[in-house]
Amino acid sequence: MTSWVDMPLCAVDTETTSADPNTARLVTACVAAINGSEVDSRTWVANPGIEIPAEATDVHGITNEYVREHGRPHDEVVAEVVEALYVAWESGRAVVAYNASFDFTVIANHSPGFEVRGLIVDPFTIDREFDAYRKGKRTLADVCEHYGVRLDGAHSADGDALAAARLAWKMPRVYHVLALASADSLMESQANWYRERQYSYIDYLRRNNRPFDDVSVEWPVRTQKATAA
Repeated sequence: MTSWVDMPLCAVDTETTSADPNTARLVTACVAAINGSEVDSRTWVANPGIEIPAEATDVHGITNEYVREHGRPHDEVVAEVVEALYVAWESGRAVVAYNASFDFTVIANHSPGFEVRGLIVDPFTIDREFDAYRKGKRTLADVCEHYGVRLDGAHSADGDALAAARLAWKMPRVYHVLALASADSLMESQANWYRERQYSYIDYLRRNNRPFDDVSVEWPVRTQKATAA
């Protein structure tokens, strides 16, 4: 069995119009193929075709004026991002995405027929499984700080993508059992870990009489919502 850690990495990140992947559209995206110390990175700016809310601009700094001047048509950008991901998988790369169910749901929602064609490594899902009871937030910045990983340019697509790749490299060196997994078994495990964690969250919401109909248990693409464990 070949371990997934022997695979070269490619990282993806998106910055969007919304924190809800079911309605979000791309504003920027980065796909970065990593070859040792060399990084072959491509970054896109998309005009989402809708207004970017102020709360989204406050996070990633991209304004409506900027995308009108510099952005390319949204669907063209999505198609090129998807093609870059397919090339990465076809060349045997593991594609890293922090909180992958967000990015891949956004991409899938705007790319009819999109397929996951290889390994996705999600440091967010892995961290929640292997250090489940650690207190504090699980933002990319917080998790990078916890593992001693550099994050340059937080909330920029290229900065976040490269930080996620560093986490993917570091985690199997912290949790050695991760390095024993094949690509297929890691994909299956991450889907199970995510599902179990989400069902646990649903139980918490139910016990506290809070709504949970919008909580999805699917990974890496949120294809349906769960209403009961």
